[in-house]
Amino acid sequence: MFAVGKVKMVASEFIAGDGISMNCNGLSVGGGVMKIKSVRNSGGEMGGFVLWQKRPDLWSLELVVSGCKISAGSDGKVAWRQTPWHQSHASRGPPRPLRRSLQGLDPKATAILFANSICTGEKTINGEDCFVLKLEAEPSSLKQRSSNNVEIIKHTIWGHFSQRTGLLHHLKDSNLIRIKAHGNGNVFWETTMETLIQDYRTVDGINIAHSGATTVLLFRFGDHENHSRTKMEEVWTIEELDFNIKGLSMDCFLPPSDLIKGADHEASDVAIGDSRSDQLATKSRGIYPKIGVSKVVDFNPQTFGEH
Repeated sequence: MFAVGKVKMVASEFIAGDGISMNCNGLSVGGGVMKIKSVRNSGGEMGGFVLWQKRPDLWSLELVVSGCKISAGSDGKVAWRQTPWHQSHASRGPPRPLRRSLQGLDPKATAILFANSICTGEKTINGEDCFVLKLEAEPSSLKQRSSNNVEIIKHTIWGHFSQRTGLLHHLKDSNLIRIKAHGNGNVFWETTMETLIQDYRTVDGINIAHSGATTVLLFRFGDHENHSRTKMEEVWTIEELDFNIKGLSMDCFLPPSDLIKGADHEASDVAIGDSRSDQLATKSRGIYPKIGVSKVVDFNPQTFGEH
């Protein structure tokens, strides 16, 4: 699969404190209130992305927003990321499909992901009646993705599928991470991502979503830390999408040569390497391995915009 899209992003940060404050859509800390610390370009930052995928664990993504490029990829053995402010390094645990692909771009992988889910009921979202499927990561997979300094406490995914069409209408996932701070304290990051998936169109007989909106809430709390909440909103559209692109070889998904593999690098950030757009050119529908919630690509607190 090959996809080209546009994105518009806006981010704001809230901190716990006194003085002139607001409820922040009902969000509070310890029964108190939060106030706006900063709004980063309220008009939004414009950008675009290119995604190449041969199968769910073999993909490459490049995202450019306001001249800042973030890359990510998976060669089937290791998933990696790179930002301008961090060197390339690998994510812990087995390679996982890209969340952006699960946002209506790869319905088959989405169906496989939720194959072992449980139905928790029904819910109406944005006027669409949906049934709700839920996945919980197993403790063994969370341990595999954790390190000495970083512990993934929980990771849950909810898929809201339209009762009318059977297609994924809304995707939500939440995880809680504990990071060891200096001394005996801990810092916690709780991340919640919600995506409304829209504008399904048929491409080569497959229903593909061509637009959507994602909201990310990142809550930081813990000993000796000011409580803060960051909110990012992204509106995205797909401009071009195709399958069976000839010439897409395994070399197109090789990790960067400076890739760092180490347990403690997860605490700082994830990263990605060299651009390979000039090498990428095709796809042949690959074999879809069984995917579980533990294999969905990690969300990292400091690079939430890249997915």
